[in-house]
Amino acid sequence: MKTLKNLVLVVAILFTFTAQSQSQEKSFEVEVIGKGNPILLFPGFSCTGDVWNETVKELSKTYECHVFTFAGFGTVAPIETPWLETIKKDVEAYVQRKKLQKPTIIGHSMGGSLALWLASTNQNTYKNLIIIDGLPSIGALMIPNFSSENVTHDNPFSKQQFAMDDEAFKTMATQMAAGMTFNKEKQSTITSWMIQADRKTYVYGYVDLLKLDLREQIQNIKIPVTILAAVSFYPKKQVEELYTKQYQKLAKKDIIYVDDSAHFIMFDKPDWFLTQMKTILKVKS
Repeated sequence: MKTLKNLVLVVAILFTFTAQSQSQEKSFEVEVIGKGNPILLFPGFSCTGDVWNETVKELSKTYECHVFTFAGFGTVAPIETPWLETIKKDVEAYVQRKKLQKPTIIGHSMGGSLALWLASTNQNTYKNLIIIDGLPSIGALMIPNFSSENVTHDNPFSKQQFAMDDEAFKTMATQMAAGMTFNKEKQSTITSWMIQADRKTYVYGYVDLLKLDLREQIQNIKIPVTILAAVSFYPKKQVEELYTKQYQKLAKKDIIYVDDSAHFIMFDKPDWFLTQMKTILKVKS
């Protein structure tokens, strides 16, 4: 009888521990694939970790890939605000809990902005960053006379997006996806990710991203940063001026301008992209 009681106690303790472990870092889900030095792969806004499928298939042969999908996107349950700040804190907790030693971060778009934010406040945690068409301040790109303090969650554009019915939102998503990649099949995939996203996360999470301004803070980053910048819809000179200005305070950077590619470089230049990833990871390690 005593043995049975002890067994029940052990099971109860194990169940409690498991439940607590599963309740950690609710702002994302992570799939770990491969073995080797760790890489954190952050998707862009509204995308799931599947954006990295082709990349991970190759990199997981020699690296341990931690593929993130953020709350409110894909099948990951939404969280309360502040959305982006919570994600940042949870990534920091995840790296510490998993005892990851000097992981590299590969981040696309919003994922790149998040990578810059993490590295600017955790100088000794990461090995290097690879930013795919991402900026320190998306707000400064989108809003004339940008000031983070003037960006609020409740604004006319947010209200307009909340008011859209499903058909109107799908039309908007389809139009946006058409400008993000030249790959027709991937355009449909991007559209489906946007439609699947939790509407509140899609609206308020994007405001969180617009408010983030790291143009001064990136001067704290001391590790190597490689930036891939797409050149297609705007003249190369204009893109170069944008990236030079936004990354002015970042010391250790290499900017690679990618001709004839839209925002999803991994979709528009898949073979070239994989070659670059392997080369950068090898050189920067």
